[in-house]
Amino acid sequence: MITITTTEGLADFCARAASHTYVTVDTEFLRERTYYSKLCLIQLAVPGDADEDAVLVDPLAGDMSLEPLYDLFRNKSVVKVFHAARQDLEIFYVDAGVFPEPLFDTQVAAMVAGFGEQVGYETLVRKIAKSSLDKTSRFTDWSRRPLTDAQKTYALADVTHLRTIYEFLKAKLEKSGRKEWVEEELAVLTDPATYEADPATAWKRIKTRTNSGKFLAIVRELARFRETLAQARNIPRNRVLKDDAILELASTKPKSEADLGRSRLVLREARKGEIAKGILNAVAAGVAADPASYPEVENRRDRLQVNPALADLLRVLLKAKSEEAGVAQKLIATASELDEIAGGELEGPALRGWRRKVFGEDALRLCNGEVALTAKGSRVKIIAL
Repeated sequence: MITITTTEGLADFCARAASHTYVTVDTEFLRERTYYSKLCLIQLAVPGDADEDAVLVDPLAGDMSLEPLYDLFRNKSVVKVFHAARQDLEIFYVDAGVFPEPLFDTQVAAMVAGFGEQVGYETLVRKIAKSSLDKTSRFTDWSRRPLTDAQKTYALADVTHLRTIYEFLKAKLEKSGRKEWVEEELAVLTDPATYEADPATAWKRIKTRTNSGKFLAIVRELARFRETLAQARNIPRNRVLKDDAILELASTKPKSEADLGRSRLVLREARKGEIAKGILNAVAAGVAADPASYPEVENRRDRLQVNPALADLLRVLLKAKSEEAGVAQKLIATASELDEIAGGELEGPALRGWRRKVFGEDALRLCNGEVALTAKGSRVKIIAL
């Protein structure tokens, strides 16, 4: 097993990889103690069976630069193959503002090719590569050195089997004419907006049970403070404030450190000093917010006055069309998107691109009363009216 620990070694491998049509990529990282993922290991493989065709890259070794890898990512003649790429891409985007192009995500491709929703790598290894994975190193602390041979073997398997999986799925998609479907999905993964956490909108991740404008304004300001501090200190959000603490503070509206000290859910280190000051300022800003600026919890289902019966019919139609096309239901349309269609919203993802051909056109015909659904045995059929 080859482990690259120098910039020169990485440059040599990437130069060799540039002569191939694709390279498989995976990462190992930690995020439990930081806001941003800490990159601990990179696995790379090119077609072939030789030892030098699959390598580990140790970004924690010395002062290695990853720029040779980023140059490979920018090389559009080499496809970069990942499985469930989102977190990997976030690491590279945050570090260098670069995305691997062109990109192929085997999880997305497998969903299009009929392997189910969010199919795991282990399943694809078993079904396509006809092999199995050793799970013993799954919960490794990848930041600790030295790595054992077992850990290295486990890590390399994430890119060696991926070669077989990629070649199988690529051929399957080309045969079915669905390569463009995958490319549509991957556009989201290479959009910078996917990875940019804006403190101003951080409140939307917090689940609340109230529509009170003032309450939500305080939640918004507390979430903004938490996100900003967590990013600046590179610590997890929950190390500043947990979600339930934010909801408690929005309810109790503390005005002093003494008030803050009576909170059940605020961490001890957040009851004084800089964090306490930031919390109190955020609460005060939320209380003083102009009512015109109050955030609103968007409940599209209520606003659109969804017809429940029509929504149920759309679910039946989706299941039928999903089975017919051999594509995961969730990839075609989510439950909330079906509700939007049933409520008259005609601009959603399910009505664009390849989804419109597979499902959207028939969904609109059903909503317009142009078709009906009938069951015959275990199959659902569409009948024109």
